[in-house]
Amino acid sequence: MSALTVDDRARYRAKPSVLDALKNPRMLTREVLAGLVVGLALIPEAIAFSVIAGVDPKVGLFSSFIMAVSIAFLGGRPAMVTAATGAVALVIAPVAPTYGMDYFIATVILAGIFQVILGVLGVAKLMRFIPRSVMVGFVNALAIFVFSSQFPQLIDVPWLVYPLVALGILVMIVMPRITRIVPAPLVSVIIVTGVVLTMGLTVPTVGDQGELPRSLPSLFLPDVPFTWETFTIIAPFALGVALVGLMESLLTAKLVDEITDTHSNKTRESWAQGVANMLSGFFGGMGGCAVIGQTMIGVKASGARTRISTFCAGIFLFLLVVVFGDFVGTIPMAALVAVMIMVAIGAFDWHSVTPSTLKRMPKSETFVMVATVVLVLLTHNLAIGVVGGVLVASVLFVRRVAHFASVARTVAGYTVTYTVTGELFFASSNDLTTLFSYSSDPDSVVVDLSGSHIWDASTVAALDAIETKYAALGKTVEIVGMNESSQRMRGRLSGGFE
Repeated sequence: MSALTVDDRARYRAKPSVLDALKNPRMLTREVLAGLVVGLALIPEAIAFSVIAGVDPKVGLFSSFIMAVSIAFLGGRPAMVTAATGAVALVIAPVAPTYGMDYFIATVILAGIFQVILGVLGVAKLMRFIPRSVMVGFVNALAIFVFSSQFPQLIDVPWLVYPLVALGILVMIVMPRITRIVPAPLVSVIIVTGVVLTMGLTVPTVGDQGELPRSLPSLFLPDVPFTWETFTIIAPFALGVALVGLMESLLTAKLVDEITDTHSNKTRESWAQGVANMLSGFFGGMGGCAVIGQTMIGVKASGARTRISTFCAGIFLFLLVVVFGDFVGTIPMAALVAVMIMVAIGAFDWHSVTPSTLKRMPKSETFVMVATVVLVLLTHNLAIGVVGGVLVASVLFVRRVAHFASVARTVAGYTVTYTVTGELFFASSNDLTTLFSYSSDPDSVVVDLSGSHIWDASTVAALDAIETKYAALGKTVEIVGMNESSQRMRGRLSGGFE
């Protein structure tokens, strides 16, 4: 890893910093309470993701605790929460039932190693190739995904669940107009829980989702043979976890950057995610990455801005499930469903689907956004949706740019001049050879490239083909006007395609 420059350090310096929060009681209170809300919201999802991964609920809970605490110190994006996630659970799900828990943990650790390697190699720089339309599609798909994931808690449940959810949503709408000192989601959870306990209502609770652990996580060293066969078994799953985890984490970091109007060190975030996954594995936890739903609860709904909130989320999660497990088990799922519904509503980019925006936005941009959303919803995998969206955007971009190249023919005496304008690469240069009048041109041909640029070998091959065709007719071709970069590329590649 290259050392950061002074400018880089200033750019990535957290604003506000942990020290700023410690000096400001009001800010510190907000960070701690935001951590409490996020810790509460992590419990049911960690349990649910453990079920998806085919492991005991405590595996997801321990993973969320360890990853949230470790990323608070290691990560590049302040206030972003890392824990067990559904996307990672889906990738690693076949391992435990097929090969056993030791291979499962070995896969998590290897995934962390892969992420560290990818982080050091600078995979975060690839984020610049993700278009805004894909980012908007990612956010909208995530909001729909978060909203739809609440359906199991709203179907075939006692009718009292619905007014409780409505009450929770109402509290979160009204509370910010009264005060923002205490996060509205926390107030909502307290009020809904209080109503249920006071009135003795029988509704689904957190305790119904699975047994909560009663002790600290212990060191877990997977008992697997260190052989090439073991590596070939777990490597494909580990690489999948690493790629999915990094993509979701970096996209979430970019989203939080935009919300908070700050910058974060994506390279640091990449290898930090790997270290967090390795630590999670060594303590018997499942893999994970940034959890955008809980991150939005902390950043957008609760106003978190520093690493204190992330650290507190992990600590509160541990205290809630181990020390106060009996109380946490009584929290109605309706309270947490209300929080997640408001997160989904707040995360969705409503501006992107307004008639005025759709009318003004290029159709290709809208198509890319919709394609990203559809792919995520069909696959239930944010990473696949983003990769697919980038591919669609790339194809549409190449198709659009391919039409930018044009050729103008001018005849003066015994010389014909072809003036080529635009970017020349595989898409635009494939038809270049068809735009010349070989047999009817005079003996002297000039190809003027002063208004264009050669980008790849396909263009050099096309120019060679043009020269060959004219030479077969006994005519000479002079290519002029190439810039320095184009000259170097043609000089290196010309004549090598026969």
